[in-house]
Amino acid sequence: QVQLVESGGGLVQPGGSLRLSCAGSGSIFSIYAMGWYRQAPEKQRELVARITSDGSTNYADSVKGRFAISRDNAKNTVYLQMNSLKPEDTAVYYCNLEDPVADYWGQGTQVTVSS
Repeated sequence: QVQLVESGGGLVQPGGSLRLSCAGSGSIFSIYAMGWYRQAPEKQRELVARITSDGSTNYADSVKGRFAISRDNAKNTVYLQMNSLKPEDTAVYYCNLEDPVADYWGQGTQVTVSS
């Protein structure tokens, strides 16, 4: 099985920055698209950013220009740089590996944006 572990979340003031990391193991990492999702209480999990195996990226409109996804295949790691954070960014952030057979998810890391 693929194992994904997120880290880097925490409490930050509006306008601040955080960098999330997702470390993967147990599978061939470089051939898969990876994504960051988030889920706020009582809301559906939503896609935040996605990066393909060749480095192409997509972002939700709500974070475009503020967040940046990147990957280091040699380290089996994907990152999410989050700048200009807003209270509405508060959520649990999950790392996803897009396996056509079965997606894999990390345990999530909490991001709280509050003054």
